[in-house]
Amino acid sequence: MGGFFGAASKRDVVLDVFFGVDYHSHLGTRRAGLIFVDERDGFQREIHSIENTPFRTRFEDDLPGFHGTSGIGCISDTDPQPLLIRSHLGTFALTTVGAINNAEALVEEFFESGEKQFMAMSSGAVNSTELVAALINQKQDLVEGIRYAQERIDGSLTLLIMLRDGSIIAARDAMGRLPVLVGRDEDGRCISFESFAYHKLGYADDYELGPGEVVRVTAEGVEQLAAPGERMRICSFLWVYYGYPNSNYEGVNVEVMRYRNGAVMARDELAREGCLPDVDYVAGVPDSGVPHAIGYSTESGKTFARPFIKYTPTWPRSFMPSNQDVRDRVAKMKQIPVPELIEGKKLLFVDDSIVRGTQLGKTVDQLYDAGAAEVHMRSACPPIMYGCKYLSFSRNTSDMDLIARRTVQKLEGDEGQQHLDEYADAGTERGRCMLQSICEELGFDSLGFQSLSGMIEAIGIDPECLCTYCWDGRE
Repeated sequence: MGGFFGAASKRDVVLDVFFGVDYHSHLGTRRAGLIFVDERDGFQREIHSIENTPFRTRFEDDLPGFHGTSGIGCISDTDPQPLLIRSHLGTFALTTVGAINNAEALVEEFFESGEKQFMAMSSGAVNSTELVAALINQKQDLVEGIRYAQERIDGSLTLLIMLRDGSIIAARDAMGRLPVLVGRDEDGRCISFESFAYHKLGYADDYELGPGEVVRVTAEGVEQLAAPGERMRICSFLWVYYGYPNSNYEGVNVEVMRYRNGAVMARDELAREGCLPDVDYVAGVPDSGVPHAIGYSTESGKTFARPFIKYTPTWPRSFMPSNQDVRDRVAKMKQIPVPELIEGKKLLFVDDSIVRGTQLGKTVDQLYDAGAAEVHMRSACPPIMYGCKYLSFSRNTSDMDLIARRTVQKLEGDEGQQHLDEYADAGTERGRCMLQSICEELGFDSLGFQSLSGMIEAIGIDPECLCTYCWDGRE
């Protein structure tokens, strides 16, 4: 996915933007960039790979060369950015977050209309941020261009543009799938995905953009350039997994939602099944599964424990290599077992989600190798049936990479794909068959998924305002 942070102030903002971007490191693992503008010296920019080095370490040596009262930066799971663009609309810095599913079609359309070239990356693909800039530059002003780009893109587009005068234009994607928040202090304003990032830097809440809203942010305040739309579909996964525990979206704290979600899951399982597994401990798959597990433990009355401890000094959540073999080895190495809490014990683990199931199966093998008597698994969200086409939150290239869809196909072939709603419901025969099949494949003693209604209840905002596409295919 990705995230960004920007600031416009009466003072130098280099450290604010540096730490603000660093606080978005949990949202991306591939590229990062910083760009500042100074009235005298203009733009200064650096872009680095963070696949092998965390953001803060990678950019610390660049700090002495930066200065400016305005700056933006990003963590990206896709292309190098921010980009510096020069066009008939002026010179500006641009960073984007989202997904462009029709990128190739848009590029070909540009070629057919007379565009001669785009800079290509090693894969041959066009940098998505450069493509967004090309769309914006089709129009006669930035706001019209932003709206045009959002209309033409199949997917989503949230962005920051920093101008030569230091003002920053922020645009939330048309359906508000990601949050964009503005903070303020006595010297200026900042723009962020994560509210805790600016709270930690001494900014207070100032403004939250609505879906499709475009604003200009300066040291003096926020000016609306385009009004928000009436419909919002904010990503539910922000609360379940992606969002940092301290953050709030639409007034709902992430950590509090996760406690509530685990409690709802235990409550509903007890009502449906009449009992809960007889286990010694309830545990979370670190890190994001832990608060869901705490909620489950509290509601069920089962003791919470940590049979696995994540070794974070060298393997934080924000850093994972791109090579799958290395990823698998790192995933194994960073989870350190506590044998005294595993050997001979019956354990129930709660994970934030079960996507492909590959790593989870290896985790279960580790538990049995360490002497676990039973391993029960619960997912804090429903079975994922559709790959995300709005935020690219997973690396899946096909829906059949998803363990739920793969299992449906194994059980019933193409006919099963017509009954995904039933398979997602543990109360149906098809739902029970899918759970049993996944249990057999991954080695669980039992498996349960949070229901869609239970997850929505835990979030606690109007269901019509939530994007649930990856679970129910509803756009």
